[in-house]
Amino acid sequence: MTENHLTTPTRFVDVGGAKIAYRRWGNAKAGQPPLLFLQHFRGGMDHWDPLMTDGLAEGREVILYNGRGIASSGGQARTRIEEMADDAAAFVRTLGLEQIDVLGFSLGGFQALDLTWRHPTLVRKLMLLGTGPRGGDPAMETPVLTAAARPAPVFEDFLYLFFGKSAQAEQAARAFWARRHQRVEQDPPSSPEVARAQIEANMLYLPRLSEEDPFAYLRGIQQPTFILNGVNDVMIPTVNSFYMARNLPNAQLFIYPDSGHAAQFQYPQRFLHHAAHFLSE
Repeated sequence: MTENHLTTPTRFVDVGGAKIAYRRWGNAKAGQPPLLFLQHFRGGMDHWDPLMTDGLAEGREVILYNGRGIASSGGQARTRIEEMADDAAAFVRTLGLEQIDVLGFSLGGFQALDLTWRHPTLVRKLMLLGTGPRGGDPAMETPVLTAAARPAPVFEDFLYLFFGKSAQAEQAARAFWARRHQRVEQDPPSSPEVARAQIEANMLYLPRLSEEDPFAYLRGIQQPTFILNGVNDVMIPTVNSFYMARNLPNAQLFIYPDSGHAAQFQYPQRFLHHAAHFLSE
């Protein structure tokens, strides 16, 4: 039987003394580099949308990855984004891969940017979803601090944090929530220690590298880049996507209507159409 999001087994590999969990499946004969997924705050492999992962797996291999200490991975969670990015690079090289495409969502987008910046020969194409650059605008809505930090987030937290405000957006959120819980063998939740480590990493990501030209470092990233956000991101303000689009030399920007932090989950078919075209063009 062909593997998919719901059936592919969790595998483990030793990276720097830590037992790292991952899942890998898809069309290995398509001639495309594998696509590495880097997840949001506290998120594990089962926080991705099966429509998204299986849809992209039709044209390439996809690799879901839990960083050090996250969910089913061993080791101590990192407290700096650059360390997370270096871990991801070491993981890719441990798998024997010379080049990948990378997709980062939210905190995973911070990692994807640093991975591409710090290991440029490893990354062919870059996808940044609901995220921002170092030193970007941190002005999240106040209720985010409660909803995102809840020990066991519930549907209403994801609805507020990730989706738009309309009835149609709520319907899309409920459909995503159902898809997300279809897999029988689910990742365990990440520990409180992971949350604390990632909050510290986020705080260390906020300062600008330069007040005169804060996003100059982005102009050295030459990889074709896909940027997506919702029109009203309550977690990482949408303006950060414009900062990236203006400074990454080969970027294209998509803003989806009536949507928030996770526009790709609200409009999965639209996202698949745009993403597959970007990755194959």
